Amino acid sequence: MNLDSKIRFVGVINARGKILAGGLRKGLKSLEDPKDDEMLFTEVALRARMRKEFDNQLGKVRFAMSVRDKVIIMSFPIDDDILYVSANTDLNHSKISMKILEIL
Repeated sequence: MNLDSKIRFVGVINARGKILAGGLRKGLKSLEDPKDDEMLFTEVALRARMRKEFDNQLGKVRFAMSVRDKVIIMSFPIDDDILYVSANTDLNHSKISMKILEIL
């Protein structure tokens, strides 16, 4: 979260979509209802598992990104878990994603 003030949320999610660690930046309000977090994280985990189906042909996924109207979401596979990062839309996502990959 210290990489950029535009990062809103950082968390580690397991393969079943349960959050293991992390949270929202202090002082920010979540864009989604907290009840929807479980469904959102489950969807992220499912997409990560589905992407692994093509690892043999295309190579391993280093990260995936969704650019939405209100937020940028990036997910980085870490063994069986996922580093989930959401940020404001004005984030320099190419610079930050490369920094995150260097850290990982």
